[in-house]
Parts: sequence; structure tokens; C-alpha cells
Amino acid sequence: MFAGDFQLTGPLAQRRIVVAMSGGVDSSVVAALAARTGAETIGVTLQLYDHGEAVGRAGSCCAGRDIRDARAVCDRLGIAHYVFDHESSFRETVIDDFADTYLAGRTPIPCVKCNMGPKFTDLFALARDLGADCLATGHYVQRVEGPEGPELHKGADPARDQSYFLFATTAAQLDFLRFPLGGLPKARVREIAAEIGLGVAGKPDSQDICFVPDGDYAGLVKKLRPEADTAGAIVDEAGNKLGEHRGLIHFTVGQRRGLEIGGSPEPLYVLRLDPATRDVVVGPKSALAVSAARIEGLNWIGGSHKGPLTAKVRSMARPVPARLDGDRVVFDAPEYGVAPGQAAVFYAGERVLGGGWITETERAELVAA
Repeated sequence: MFAGDFQLTGPLAQRRIVVAMSGGVDSSVVAALAARTGAETIGVTLQLYDHGEAVGRAGSCCAGRDIRDARAVCDRLGIAHYVFDHESSFRETVIDDFADTYLAGRTPIPCVKCNMGPKFTDLFALARDLGADCLATGHYVQRVEGPEGPELHKGADPARDQSYFLFATTAAQLDFLRFPLGGLPKARVREIAAEIGLGVAGKPDSQDICFVPDGDYAGLVKKLRPEADTAGAIVDEAGNKLGEHRGLIHFTVGQRRGLEIGGSPEPLYVLRLDPATRDVVVGPKSALAVSAARIEGLNWIGGSHKGPLTAKVRSMARPVPARLDGDRVVFDAPEYGVAPGQAAVFYAGERVLGGGWITETERAELVAA
């Protein structure tokens, strides 16, 4: 059976591993692999939000059922399990930011904010307080020892790779983190869970943002920021009114569905959102072409890398050739669907070099064939 590689020096019996446990199959297998090493293993679960409406709903991270599942796994493995209430921190750093980003006409990535805050920063402090030698998680990424220290690499399974969401990991965090599932496909992880006899072996993966159990993102933002649901106009780039909308929270850059505009000779896409006027500006697909994007909050874990790189501007996008020019990422070829609020993550092959938040884009001037 796969034993996992926690990359700890010295006798493992004298080591302590803290495992971030969400109640899902991935973190449960990590806990089992950690316990198999002989090191003292402690499972830690953060209660991050009021899970009232999520109780009993499968596939919703850190809800009531998930906390019970994590505890049951730890009981089976014979390891300690602690639950810490971090609702206040999670609301301020993740949920409120999610709503405010939508209100500003941008597209949020709450999973990155969670990794930057509660999952890594808060869990790091807890793991340190518990005297841990490392913090292990179920993320599908790989930690590789390089000539300048630990490097962050893509997960071996392209369908499960989560490196885009971990671009903000710092060098100090990477030194302390372990990702024992990074070299495995998800199917094998489920097999390991079944072999061990974990009750979560067949538990469905989370499909939604954990704090939006019903998938109604707009509904949550409206509840938190009622002004976000104010109607406005759908206009073309010249400012001509083409229709009306129910609120900016229902749209994102590159979106085509839901515009409900008739009479256009070609399909129209959302080009940008203007929170000042509440306009949704639309245009043809060619108008989505971007030559460069300005970024802020650059986190660089690429060491002295100076060679070619690629940039990924959406979690489901493929990395494309680009270069860094100060606080700008410049694409070798026009890129489409680049949305403020999303992240630009930089790679050198399989290695994650870092990334930053997209604040604005520069339109590409396309030459007609």
C-alpha cells in the first residue's frame, strides 16, 4: 500500500504530524498515511461557518456532518482530533471578501482566500502550538526538494491538480507543509480509503463553494450586501442601451448566457462590469482579447528563476506563454476571458513560481485576417 512521503528527518516515532481534516476522503487518507508512519498524528478541523442549513448535506466542507466524519475517522485510526471555531475569522477574510469582490464588479476566488487565511495561516499557528513537525493536507499538489529549497509543483493527476489555488503559499509555509497525495490519482486515494476501511471512502467530492451549500452565489451576496442586487443597464461599448439586468452579481467577464439580448448579428459576451454606473458592458468575442493584465499582491516562490514561464488566468484554463513586466503579465498571444478578481498564476513547466491578483486588463488589438 502507498505509505505517503512526509519528508521528515530523524526517527518518525519522535515526530508529530498535524493533519488538516475536512471530513472528506482526501484528508482522511492523509491522516491514515500519517498514522502509518509511526509518528504521533493529530487531526484538526476548523469550523468555519454557521453550518445550520448545510447539516446532513454531502459534499459541503466543514459542515456539521463533515466534522462528525472527521471525528469518526480519527476514532478509527486511534488518533486525537480537535475542532476549533474560526467562524469569525472565516467570515471576515473569506465570506465578506467574497461579497465585496462581487460588489466591486470582480470575480472572486474564495478558495485562495481561505488557503491564505484560515487553512494555512490559522492552521499553521495551531500546528505550531501543538508542537508539530509539519502540517499535512489533502491538496493535489507536490512538494519537491529543489536546489534552493522546497518547490511547489502541480499534482501528478491533471484532472485533480490544485496548484492554481495555492499560488499564495509562502516559502516559509511550503517548508512546513506536506502534500502526500500529490503524486496520486483520485481513484487510487479512494482505493486506499476502502482498503483501510474508512467510512468516507465513497463520500462524494465537494461541488460547491463550502459556505454556499445550495450553489446560489448571487443569493448569498444579496443577503450579505442587499445593494448588490440593484438592477442596471446592459450596454454596448459605445454606451447604447441594449437591455436591462437584475444585478451585477449575476455576471462575470466572458459570460454569454443570461444576457437575453435579441437582434444582435453576432453573439455578445460580458466585457466588463461597472460598479459605479451598474452597467454590464457587452460586445463580440473579439473584444474579450487581452494582451496584458495588471496584477497586485505578487507572491513569488520561484527563487532565482529567470527563464520562460507560462501564466494561468482561470482555474480551468491552460497555462499560456507569457512574461512578467513589473506589475504586468504580458501574454505572447491574445488571451480571452481574463477577469479582474481572478488570479494570474505562473509556472515553469510543472513548477509553480507564484502569482498575483488581476486588477485590470489591457485589450489586444486584433489584426483582421
